[in-house]
Amino acid sequence: MKISSGSPFPLGATPSPDGTNFAVVSGGDDVVLCLFDAAGGETRVPLEERDGDVRHGFLPGVGAGQAYGYRVGGPYEPGRGLRCNPAKLLLDPYARAVAGEVRYGPEILGYAAGNPDAPSGLDSGGHVPRSLVVDTAHQFGERPRHAYADTVIYEVHVKGFTATHPGVPGELRGTYAGLAHDAALAHLTGLGVTAVELLPVHQSVPEGLLRERGLTNYWGYNTIGYFAPHAGYSAAVRAGRPGGQVAEFQAMVDALHGAGLEVILDVVFNHTAEGNHLGPTLSHRGLHNPAYYRLDPDDLRYYVDTTGTGNSLNAGHPVTLQLIMDSLRYWLTEMGVDGFRFDLAPTLARQEGGFDTLSAFFDLVAQDPVVSRAKLIAEPWDVGQGDSYDLGRFPPLWSEWNGRYRDVMRDFWRSHDGLIGEFAARFAGSSDLYQAAGRRPTASVNLITVHDGFTLADLVSYDSKHNEANGEDNHDGTDDNRSWNCGAEGPTADPEVVALRDRQRRAMLTTLLLSFGVPMLLGGDELGRTQRGNNNAYCQDNEISWYHWSAPDRQLTAFTRTLIELRRTHPVFRRRRFLTGVETAELGWFTPAGTPMTIDDWRDPGARCLTLYLDGADAPDQDEQGDPLLDDDFLITVNAWWEPVDFVLPGARDGRAWQPLIDTYEPTGSATGGAVAAGARVTVRPRSIVVLHAG
Repeated sequence: MKISSGSPFPLGATPSPDGTNFAVVSGGDDVVLCLFDAAGGETRVPLEERDGDVRHGFLPGVGAGQAYGYRVGGPYEPGRGLRCNPAKLLLDPYARAVAGEVRYGPEILGYAAGNPDAPSGLDSGGHVPRSLVVDTAHQFGERPRHAYADTVIYEVHVKGFTATHPGVPGELRGTYAGLAHDAALAHLTGLGVTAVELLPVHQSVPEGLLRERGLTNYWGYNTIGYFAPHAGYSAAVRAGRPGGQVAEFQAMVDALHGAGLEVILDVVFNHTAEGNHLGPTLSHRGLHNPAYYRLDPDDLRYYVDTTGTGNSLNAGHPVTLQLIMDSLRYWLTEMGVDGFRFDLAPTLARQEGGFDTLSAFFDLVAQDPVVSRAKLIAEPWDVGQGDSYDLGRFPPLWSEWNGRYRDVMRDFWRSHDGLIGEFAARFAGSSDLYQAAGRRPTASVNLITVHDGFTLADLVSYDSKHNEANGEDNHDGTDDNRSWNCGAEGPTADPEVVALRDRQRRAMLTTLLLSFGVPMLLGGDELGRTQRGNNNAYCQDNEISWYHWSAPDRQLTAFTRTLIELRRTHPVFRRRRFLTGVETAELGWFTPAGTPMTIDDWRDPGARCLTLYLDGADAPDQDEQGDPLLDDDFLITVNAWWEPVDFVLPGARDGRAWQPLIDTYEPTGSATGGAVAAGARVTVRPRSIVVLHAG
């Protein structure tokens, strides 16, 4: 087959009317492009043109739909960090789509059986997926572009959301097209969220050990293709159209944007599916092992692991940095997404081992005219060297999952001692974490439950995890739920226990959705979704993890919708700057007796009740669309005690009366009764919140 020199950029397979340009980074001596026909026949074409470590060539007549891969010859010397093996067919790291799956066996290992220092001669071609040439051209409509302060994030799994949805046609359930269906969009828009945060959609590979147990990596945190939408979520691929996942994903983004929803991707740039030194050779390892992975400087056979998965991407190497930045720009420009949540984000800033806010990765993001304008959210911890918990340390462009918010709010509503001050700090935007660096309350992405842990229903229903279905003797997952005084473990018909759990859920949802910062709701919590006590359902692609549309908690869904609407229409809950406290008219903290909180009150370990006063006088008077907003004042009376408490109400601006609006003790969450004057007493019942407003 005739091949011309082509171009070293862009990397990947780039089709044109005359053919396709192939360009790939490799540290090997010889790189061979392998083309596959419909019957699986392989044609090998050497890429002899080289610019630095980029091998490239142009093949006329080759277009979209062509299946391909690479083979790399060169030294196999693990002691020097070199793992070339031409017997292994490799995915293109820049492949826009992937067809097929990994078939586990000795063929996919780069080393010989019983001798990791010797290369395997077994050919992997029949056991690994193929890269596909894809035309990604697409004309997107207008993006919603919600300000951080106006954002409400809904964390959702593409498959699990519609896997059993009765309003979505069967052939579309669990797919990108299913998420774009009117029935799915209606739930999201009806709820009032402004952004979906999708669990990983990059092409991923389940671990071999999971396959042996009859399980899979449902969450998708085992990436092998940073440019390819996961084929398993594609209705087009199911229907026999390989490569159709790209256009289907783009159409999903269009539909979500058309519904006013931004799209945020959970991305895993900290490790790949190739695992440790005994893992499979699928792509990066065989192309350029020292460039893509952090190797142990004391023995280059082994990988530095700050992720708990066996390897860590080498974010200090130009090749890997280019891969990450090219991928981010690609998803923003050609796939239409609006932002990213970075899994185990500190790993990206470990050029020299420790977390470094001046790392090359942060510099590149800050300088990039496309990526710097996207929503950037960090999971600010990994399993790294010493400083693995880096909450509050990310640059100004970034927001962060606030793990302290989660921990404090959970413990506060469990009636733990000494948390009244922490509750106030977290509710008001965590200024202690962000203000000194000039960051805003929106640097804090507030969360109480996420995919990694209990659902909200399970959080208040189980005192311990129940991960038996994972096949690890219930040793996996965290075991820190501690007692919620559930009264029973798991499902129960006891009306008192059910009522208690429901009150706890309403109190936490109210806390989450009225706090300063960016609230993130775990998808399904508003439906009462349970995972039967499994707090690590990463391998459960079944009804344990899927959304339960057959018996949704409609009352809780309606209450969640009310809270989101309250937040949307009252900008006093969406502050863009920190408020300084009782010395201003904007924010006040009061005891149940109606007196301003003193230092002694804040230090009282037994204090579990307080009133927050919010003055809306200086809040914005219109929303993003120019529609008028209300400037009402609010009181939020909080009782985390297990007995009712009487609260004396402080005065409102201009002598206005207080109207009860929310009462989380009530099954509907709606308060009853008429307006009350300043100085009146209002009873806040056990472990609940009453919200009052003066309009």
